[in-house]
Amino acid sequence: GTQVTVEIHPEDTSRQPIRILSLDKGAQRFPSLRGQDNKGFQETEAPQSLGAKDLHVYPWDKSSLKSMPVDLQQFQKLDAYALKVNVRSSVEELVQALLKQARTDLEKVRAIWMWICHHIEYDIVGYHNKSQRVIQPEDVLQMGKSVCEGYAKLFEQMCSVAGIQCQRLSGHAKGYGYKTGQTFTGDSDHAWNAVFLEGRWHLLDSTWGSGSVDDAFTKFTYRYNEFYFLTHPALFINSHFPDNSNWQLLKNTLTLKEFENKMLHKSRFYTTGLLAIQPDTPIIQTVNGKASVSVDCRANTLFMFKLKGTDREGLMTLRKQGMNLDIYPQKTGRHTLEIFAKPSKAEASGSLYDCVVEYIVECKSVDNTMRFPKDLHQPVGPSWFSERQGFLRPSHREPIIHTNDGRCSLTFTLGKDISVLSSLHSHDSSLTEDKGRRHILQTHRGNQIELKIHLPHAGDFVLKIYSKKKSDPGSYDYVFNYLIKCLNTEVKWPPFPLKYTKWLEDYEILEPLSGLLPANRNVQFKLKMHGIAKVLVQAENTHTLTNNRGCWEGTCNTSGCREVFVMVHENANHSFYSHVLKYEVETQ
Repeated sequence: GTQVTVEIHPEDTSRQPIRILSLDKGAQRFPSLRGQDNKGFQETEAPQSLGAKDLHVYPWDKSSLKSMPVDLQQFQKLDAYALKVNVRSSVEELVQALLKQARTDLEKVRAIWMWICHHIEYDIVGYHNKSQRVIQPEDVLQMGKSVCEGYAKLFEQMCSVAGIQCQRLSGHAKGYGYKTGQTFTGDSDHAWNAVFLEGRWHLLDSTWGSGSVDDAFTKFTYRYNEFYFLTHPALFINSHFPDNSNWQLLKNTLTLKEFENKMLHKSRFYTTGLLAIQPDTPIIQTVNGKASVSVDCRANTLFMFKLKGTDREGLMTLRKQGMNLDIYPQKTGRHTLEIFAKPSKAEASGSLYDCVVEYIVECKSVDNTMRFPKDLHQPVGPSWFSERQGFLRPSHREPIIHTNDGRCSLTFTLGKDISVLSSLHSHDSSLTEDKGRRHILQTHRGNQIELKIHLPHAGDFVLKIYSKKKSDPGSYDYVFNYLIKCLNTEVKWPPFPLKYTKWLEDYEILEPLSGLLPANRNVQFKLKMHGIAKVLVQAENTHTLTNNRGCWEGTCNTSGCREVFVMVHENANHSFYSHVLKYEVETQ
């Protein structure tokens, strides 16, 4: 005696076909529209047509990755239960088992989602061979594998049994085989779902939530991806373009052309905490041999980049909430630029960087002046990372230091218990690591450290800075580096004097700074040293320095000698002297 109305509409209209329904309460048996047995089909209301309440603002408002509030902590018990359910006798019995721990519609959808993502693998053989493909829900359940259409159909059927309104959607996706900047033609190539929860429609993709395939498309790996569960529509449109644009669930829908031109932000882009990237187009052109990229993120994040598989043709700097990258391709043509990221807290755990975005860089001209030394390590310059290692208030915040006379001086405030080591590197193979260190003079004044650099010649140099805890007997760890550039070909600074182990880090050389002294001259010495009883300068003859308010001063004649040593007498009661400095004397 119940009147039932069936409406059928073309797929491209916004109203969706209404299923045959029971208007009575309780489970009923009805033949479905596809002629399959709908045993256990529960009461569902007529599918909701799309309305203003379903639509979200585009671009993304950077609020949430989900289209509704979801507390993943509250799902832990349900998720664990869903993973253990092992029923494959029928879709109805599987759903019945899953719903034992699910009460709300959201919990029902979550249980179905978790089960499919962890129990159905992508069918590699079926993808390559359509005749071996299974897509009907019961078959997918029995086989435990399918392609995207099978995932979407099974999800739709399980929701139907659970009394949840669900739509299977089709369209284009930037998935396996997608090439940056490509266009989409022909039939749709992917399927996913929409579910009706708490008064509005939401999007999800259980195929992409379950795992991934390798580059050769020969192996599927279960790798659960939370991102594709109730994804915010303004983020979902990055990779999914439905045939019916209404299912973008956006107030301002995108055209296919806009979708093609839009940057593909991989799921890890957002799950890592990144917010935006500029430029936001997949293909970028260099201007005078240079292209720039910047990323904004919520928290401190570590980045890497690869241009044509190497990080040598660019300069990356970290910001507190992002990074800046300037690239200088050294060949014209089209090049792939990959950006990688990982949260800073992942540093200690040793987790790997994930590729979050990919560009095609079109380079029409090369800037030959921006060739970087092979020893330059990315990122360049001080950052929140060097601050975290105890290098505070840097005098030079930019990554590149330009010097005309071949000299520069950097200062930092150091955190407690930090010992510093620095080295200078160049393309010039004659500048060994030991020689490079001789061109840096480290001076400690309380919690301040100064690094004086005198370059041996013009060119590009890398200043690397390492640290360790003074209380730690272990080795030094690399922290950060600078690029130092000098174009003046007349520059030729000698090294600083050689320091022996008895030279303490808070001693200071005021003069002479040059480790190469002029021959046959009287040379003035002025050294700041504490806790010393006597200081001698040994040349052809021995000269005694006098203590003037903490500075040991005096002169030494360099006639008739090739080397000059500074020696200290630490205890007036002992006759033993320790060497602390060594100078060379110019040959006549």
